[in-house]
Amino acid sequence: MMRFQKLHTLILFFILSLNVAFAGDNSMDETRYQRPSDQEIKEKLSDLQWKVTQEDATERAFQNEYWDNKKEGIYVDVVTGEPLFSSTHKFESGTGWPSFTQPISKSLIHTKEDRSLFSTRTEVRSKIGDSHLGHVFPDGPEPTGLRYCINSAALKFIPKEKMEELGYSDLKKKLFKPK
Repeated sequence: MMRFQKLHTLILFFILSLNVAFAGDNSMDETRYQRPSDQEIKEKLSDLQWKVTQEDATERAFQNEYWDNKKEGIYVDVVTGEPLFSSTHKFESGTGWPSFTQPISKSLIHTKEDRSLFSTRTEVRSKIGDSHLGHVFPDGPEPTGLRYCINSAALKFIPKEKMEELGYSDLKKKLFKPK
């Protein structure tokens, strides 16, 4: 019984520390984002966006919207608007897809084993929208050594100068320090 209480206390402390870390940050408030119905998603997305996010397809390398985007801003789930990646973590991987060393918050993505295409990879999905985003590989640069290889069709880019207007002001303050 004592062991269970200690474990319960540790879990509770971890949950509370996460809540404190994101306190006052509206843009990271998971209750702000909701997955629309499949019908609403189908009406909102292009055919390619639907195939990528809902049917786990992959868009063509070097022929997608954000592979060479160098603007400052964030990339959000095209389905829900939940913030996923930042230009501050984007790097040129040479693969033809947007690549990032890390997500904005690991709490807004989840990974799962993907055994398609005759290999085992780690698929990356948005937490709330459950959109297929791409894959993560252990061949990225420091500081994480990871390469989140993400389909542009799963993302919507929010330029830094539009973040406040679109409700991501707290996130803008955390990611982009004034010059």
